[in-house]
Amino acid sequence: MNFTDWIGFTGVTILLVAFFLNLRNVIEKDSLIYILMNLIGAAIACVASILLNYIPFIILEGCWTLVSLYGLVNYLKTK
Repeated sequence: MNFTDWIGFTGVTILLVAFFLNLRNVIEKDSLIYILMNLIGAAIACVASILLNYIPFIILEGCWTLVSLYGLVNYLKTK
């Protein structure tokens, strides 16, 4: 695996851990940690997609990052 693969692997792992912890009811979907894990994981995966120049995943991960950022802003407004 090269450096770009490791970046992508790290981002996707963060996303999958957040998803798994939510499924196991360890963290809630509206908790700060879940939102941050999604934001950070998607942003890292997006960087890897940019480095790979793979447009479909740039769009996917970019949108995921923006939606997570929206969730973070809403979270911070309500707290």
